[in-house]
Amino acid sequence: MSTPESVQRSDYMHWAKTRQAARFNLAVSGVPGLSLRDLPGALDDVELNGASTYGWPPLQQALAQHLQVGPDRIVHAAGTSFANHLAMAVTFRPGDDVLVEHPTYELLLSTAAYLGASIRRLRRRPKDRFQLDPAAVRAALTPRTRLIVLTNLHNPSSVRIPDSTLLEVAQLAAAQGAYVLVDEVYLDAAAEPPPATSHRLHDHILVTSSLTKVYGLSGLRCGWVIANPVLTERMWRLNDLFGVIPAHPAERMSVTALRQLPTLRAGARRILDTNRDAWNAFLASRDDLDGWPLEFGNVAFPRLKSGNVDSLCSLLREKYETTVVPGHFFEMPDHFRVGISAPIDRFTEGLQRLGHALDELSR
Repeated sequence: MSTPESVQRSDYMHWAKTRQAARFNLAVSGVPGLSLRDLPGALDDVELNGASTYGWPPLQQALAQHLQVGPDRIVHAAGTSFANHLAMAVTFRPGDDVLVEHPTYELLLSTAAYLGASIRRLRRRPKDRFQLDPAAVRAALTPRTRLIVLTNLHNPSSVRIPDSTLLEVAQLAAAQGAYVLVDEVYLDAAAEPPPATSHRLHDHILVTSSLTKVYGLSGLRCGWVIANPVLTERMWRLNDLFGVIPAHPAERMSVTALRQLPTLRAGARRILDTNRDAWNAFLASRDDLDGWPLEFGNVAFPRLKSGNVDSLCSLLREKYETTVVPGHFFEMPDHFRVGISAPIDRFTEGLQRLGHALDELSR
């Protein structure tokens, strides 16, 4: 049976690639991309080819040290999105129920649909500040559920799920032979030092992440899945149909980057902490937005109390050279997502322009 054309693409990614860029980009969720001069030693050990079969051993070891899990539990993948693809593909079959949080990152829905999932939704409600309710998970499970898909920190709200909640959800899943996929690509922005991965809580939790959103290293495409060894073996074999062998220079530079993560993270936190304070002050000054102060994370998800978000986004782009992410990409059209990861001066100016657009819209 062929896959419908409607799930052979991502409307959000098309928008991000063609409409997100602006002079003041408040839609981007990752910290500013680094250059080679920001990564000392990155070129010192670069070779074109290496013994990359099912993971280049030095990179597997470096990731294992970073993540504090055995290398047999790690699958290196080309970014978080492809890591999610691999994780989903080995945990359910076409027609199985997959329970996906709402709201969530659009690519998670698109990928599950592409792989033939029967998608059910798990509400994370604004009135609960988007916190996950295990009772809602229990009520939404069916005998056909094989995977529960979550983000932590939550994309789009940056809310963190407590370990106790994740453990309870994993136990519910495991009781009927299902797994929990937790996309942790923003988690390292939650605290210093970063929280430990939730895979340690239960063998039925799979985790995905990368060096992109918090570290500014998107160009390395260094992503990964953490899972039990039975599943990682399946993912390595499945990847033979797709990536086969990764770009070896990127593998080597990723090892260099992993050694320098504390320094890279400190630079990112300066940006995020400064911009988060600015966002919280801005939000407190607006009576036309509904939300709460950010504690951590890279993104905020306010609700526009009156007016049309798409009109706001058009006005922002066309008159104020500024972009935010329309809430319809998260199935909540009265919200919009603001990335707080832009360079500090551009974020500050972008917030001022967002304020001018909101004032104009209200008039």
